[in-house]
Amino acid sequence: MNFLWTPSSHFNLANLFTFVNITAGLMATYFITQNNFILAIALAWVGGAFDIFDGKIARKYKLSNEFGVQLDSFADFLSFVLVPVFLIFQAVYASQFDTTLLVAASIISIYYVISGLRRLIHFNLNADTREVEKYFTGVPTPLGAILLWLVYLTNAYELLPASVVMALMLIIGWSLNSKLKVRHP
Repeated sequence: MNFLWTPSSHFNLANLFTFVNITAGLMATYFITQNNFILAIALAWVGGAFDIFDGKIARKYKLSNEFGVQLDSFADFLSFVLVPVFLIFQAVYASQFDTTLLVAASIISIYYVISGLRRLIHFNLNADTREVEKYFTGVPTPLGAILLWLVYLTNAYELLPASVVMALMLIIGWSLNSKLKVRHP
């Protein structure tokens, strides 16, 4: 069991937490395809909890390595970019838009996915496995996902129309790569 505490191990404890995040994200994606949005959201939140703990474990036990940084970004892309976009597309756009608006929603969804991917790649290129910055430049993808969950909920409770959801997805997608300063927790 020494591999759990070995920084160079691909299966150290921090990376195992990241694998749970990936598993939760994959399962959430499946449940979105089954229109089981509540279970999908619960799994996304489970993934988010494991994302918090993987970083804390990696720093506390000095388990950070390049593999872990890349793995964490893959998990973030799945859980905090793809899952919320798929959820909104399936639960909001596909059920509320005609063909013309669905094309616009598709373009905005793709824009959000590319923005999230760009942010994560940029973060990885500038990441130091030993340091945590005091501020993020731009909205981090987990916060972007939380904002999208809130947007989804406001639509689900009929407080926002789908067209406003689309506009807010565009704005949140822009904010991922903006110059906004967001304090690191």
